Amino acid sequence: MTAPLDAAAARTAPPAVRTRDLRLTLESEAGEVNILRGIDLTVGQGETVGIVGPSGSGKTSLLMVVGGLEQATGGTVEVAGQDLGVLDEDGLARFRRENLGIVFQDFHLIPTMSALENVAVALEFAGRKDAFARAAEELAAVGLSHRTGHYPGQLSGGEQQRVALARAFAGSPRLLLADEPTGNLDEHTSDQIVDLLFGMHAREGTTLLLVTHQRSLAERCGRMLTIRDGLVAQDRPALRQAGD
Repeated sequence: MTAPLDAAAARTAPPAVRTRDLRLTLESEAGEVNILRGIDLTVGQGETVGIVGPSGSGKTSLLMVVGGLEQATGGTVEVAGQDLGVLDEDGLARFRRENLGIVFQDFHLIPTMSALENVAVALEFAGRKDAFARAAEELAAVGLSHRTGHYPGQLSGGEQQRVALARAFAGSPRLLLADEPTGNLDEHTSDQIVDLLFGMHAREGTTLLLVTHQRSLAERCGRMLTIRDGLVAQDRPALRQAGD
C-alpha cells in the first residue's frame, strides 16, 4: 500500500504530472487535427483533479498522453519525475505497470477470466508472487468477496466497474487515471462507484486525474480543470470537495 506523503516529503517530491507545451496532432481524411494545442499543467502528488469540457475538447486525449497510451507530437510530459518521451513501447508498458492505474468507462475486463483473474493478471505480469492474494484483498475492498469466481458476463455493470477499480488499485499506483468511470452506470450505482473511488484514493494517497462530463463529480475533486479546444481554459480549486 502506498502511504500518503507528509507535508515535507510532498514539497521535495517531483510533481505527479508535469506537462509543458504539450501537443497532440492526429491525421484524418481532412488533414491534420490539432487535439492538444499547448497544455501546461502541474499536478502535485496526492492531488485530485477533475477534468471537464465539451465533447472533443481533448480531455480523454490528455489522459491518454499522460498515461503513455498516446505519444505526444510536441512538448513534454513527465509522470513521477519520468520523462515519458524518452521511453520506448516496452519502457512505457513497464512504467504504466509500476506506476499507473487506469479506469475506463467501458470496464475493459477480459471476458474469459474471472473477477479474481482479471485483477491478478497484471500483478502476475509484474512478477508479484502474491498476485492472487492481493487481488482477493482488493476485491474485498470493493465489496466483491462473494463474486471472485464470476466472469464479467455474470456481473452487473456496477460490479464490473468495481472489478476495474480493484484492478486499478491492486498495484498501489502513484497515479490513477479515470476516464468517465460512471458513464455507463445508473445514478445510484454511479454514486457507489464514486464513493469507492474517492475512498480508495484517500486510503492509498494516489494522485487522481478524473475526466467526466458531470461537473458535480468534478467538484468532488480538490481542483477542477476545464479544457476547451485543446487548451486549458480554466484551472481552479473545486467548490465542493469529496467528503464535504
